[in-house]
Amino acid sequence: MDQQQYFDENQASWDAKVDIHKDSSFYDIEGFKQGKSSLIGPEVNELGGVAGKSMLHLQCHFGMDTLSWARRGAKAVGVDFSPKAIELAKSLNMEEEHTAQFILSSVYDLKQHLSGQFDIIFTSYGTIGWLPDLDKWAEIVAYFLKPGGTFYMIDFHPVVWMLDEANMSDLKYSYFNKGVITTEEKTYTENAESHKSFTEHGWNHPTSDLLTSLSNQNLRLKFYHEFDYSTYDCFANIVETGENQWQIKGKEGIVPMMYSLMMIKE
Repeated sequence: MDQQQYFDENQASWDAKVDIHKDSSFYDIEGFKQGKSSLIGPEVNELGGVAGKSMLHLQCHFGMDTLSWARRGAKAVGVDFSPKAIELAKSLNMEEEHTAQFILSSVYDLKQHLSGQFDIIFTSYGTIGWLPDLDKWAEIVAYFLKPGGTFYMIDFHPVVWMLDEANMSDLKYSYFNKGVITTEEKTYTENAESHKSFTEHGWNHPTSDLLTSLSNQNLRLKFYHEFDYSTYDCFANIVETGENQWQIKGKEGIVPMMYSLMMIKE
């Protein structure tokens, strides 16, 4: 199977997930429509004020975080490769009185669909694992970021992606990018059990590859933080240890589950 076939199967998977996700309490669209923010992790405090700033949100799914940043005053543009997700994002945006813009594109093809540069580029929670080439990704980040602009990312820690997804205990996958990892899994929302499994293709990326790819694009590291919890209940065998904090049962406080980073374009 060539790389485009991997991307096509992933897109089909994410298209199908939209109907599952939009009806889940995990995403809680009704609460969002009533004013609840989808931004519940460290990203709000770490990124800080966004009012009046232009923001590009990569891999935005159906745009709830994009619109939450727009509610905070950002001039936000969300990008995703799923037509179904972008369709729903635009529908939500209509109800928000056009507070954001949404573009259908893969990250790699974004130059063909968007122009200009942004004060902030944001990406979060389940992003680079869908992309095989971080150098190509980092070049896109740098291309759309203004000089002096901020790149902020928060995501699940690469150690998490080493673990057996069935029990989150046994080591199953390499920490390093040894090639594509193909799995058959249900999606992560609480209403997933009544739906089919999806064939998905991903790539693991060690922290060294992540930081080097961005540094090679003249982005300077401001901070890199690690967290021993997940903001979301989206893994097997995890227990709630605090507000919006979930840890692996039996390994509480031991395993890194998320990281965040901020880099400035020089």
